[in-house]
Amino acid sequence: MKKLICTSLLLLSFSAFGQTKEDSIQFNKISTEILNNGKGYIELKDLTQNIGHRLSGSESYEKAVKWAENKLKNAGADKVWLQEVMVPVWTRGKESLKIKVRDGKWLNLKMLSLGNSEGTGGKDISGEIIMVKSMEEYDKLLPEQVKDKILFFNYPFKQSFIETFKGYSDAAKYRVNAAALTAKKGGKFAIIRSLSSAFDDVPHTGAMYYEDGGPQIPAVAIGNTTADELANSLKNNPVLAKLNSNCGMKGEKRSYSVIGEITGKKDKSVIVVGGHLDSWDVGEGAHDDGAGIVQSIEVLRTFKNLGIQNNHTIRVVCFANEENGVRGGVQYGKVAKENNEKHIFAIESDAGGFTPRGIALQMDNEKINQIKTWAELFFPYGVYNFEGRYSGTDLYPLHDMGVPTAELVPDSQRYFDIHHTEEDTFEKVNRRELLLGATTMTQIIYMIDKYW
Repeated sequence: MKKLICTSLLLLSFSAFGQTKEDSIQFNKISTEILNNGKGYIELKDLTQNIGHRLSGSESYEKAVKWAENKLKNAGADKVWLQEVMVPVWTRGKESLKIKVRDGKWLNLKMLSLGNSEGTGGKDISGEIIMVKSMEEYDKLLPEQVKDKILFFNYPFKQSFIETFKGYSDAAKYRVNAAALTAKKGGKFAIIRSLSSAFDDVPHTGAMYYEDGGPQIPAVAIGNTTADELANSLKNNPVLAKLNSNCGMKGEKRSYSVIGEITGKKDKSVIVVGGHLDSWDVGEGAHDDGAGIVQSIEVLRTFKNLGIQNNHTIRVVCFANEENGVRGGVQYGKVAKENNEKHIFAIESDAGGFTPRGIALQMDNEKINQIKTWAELFFPYGVYNFEGRYSGTDLYPLHDMGVPTAELVPDSQRYFDIHHTEEDTFEKVNRRELLLGATTMTQIIYMIDKYW
């Protein structure tokens, strides 16, 4: 009885915030439909286990394009098409990293080349390791100290950040810039401590970039425990490293983002919901970002299955090449601008398939405040955080055009344990958590479609 009274009072309060009892009922219908009948979990298994990792430009990515096209059609899209985009082709190949302390034997280290890195052309490159723990320590090094050496950036992921994306952002500059910084002072190649919140020996890959016109030397990552062991070895002894890798850029290739939509009944302006179809070439790309892809398709399917008459066109975009170029997002924004398409909102899921906790909002204060008035609708589903002021990477071109953008915010505590690693597999995804994320995305799209 007490629960019934509280629920009644909550529903009565909605009208004061621009919400209605009808919205609460629709939220429940959306949740019930997805949790009972959602296909996202089964589709994620199909994508990750039967296609696997999907690096842009690879054969497996092209298989994923056909897969996404079929899934959008099966979900009930009125229209499905492929948007052409030129993507970089980066391949890994065989690689190895060995170290030797004094007159000891060469020991193999578990490692991964960073994405976009050039390799050694299959030849051994060796030298003494110099370690720095911060950018400040790097700045103090003279070029003659680094010349012909290997620079090891041993900067740990800060555990003190409760929001782990802040820890990732804090450490990301070492991954992105390690090769360029090492080359600037004459080093042979760079080693970084992985951007990982885990205490294990799993190396994490991820994108790095070179300075225009600068030397393109290799950069590799090692896991946390290996980084600790290497740091201890360097305290008292010189350590030699030897790298052999075959990775590198192989030009560009024509590829595609996959798009499907259900046409608006009253207004042809567009609401985008999406994720990126590509992944790194290790693991299965389950959380990053197979989860976002199947959640986005689930939004479209749920509108169709529940017979919700959407006012605006709801468009699912499976973006190409987020991981090592963001070419799909850039191309989508370019075409939207050329076609004078009016977009009123865009949301991406690209932070894993864990339990949803909120929605980050990158838009003007008036719209932020309006969405916050809907917060009580989301509270029963464990979604309470509307304080983030950012959105998905693929949506930045739209944001720059003035479109209000957003990102689903799942619980992030485990995400950077497996991010960009061989550990990002289907088995790490929980069905209920995944589908609750799809529920949150469908609910916010429903509200935007109704009230904007």
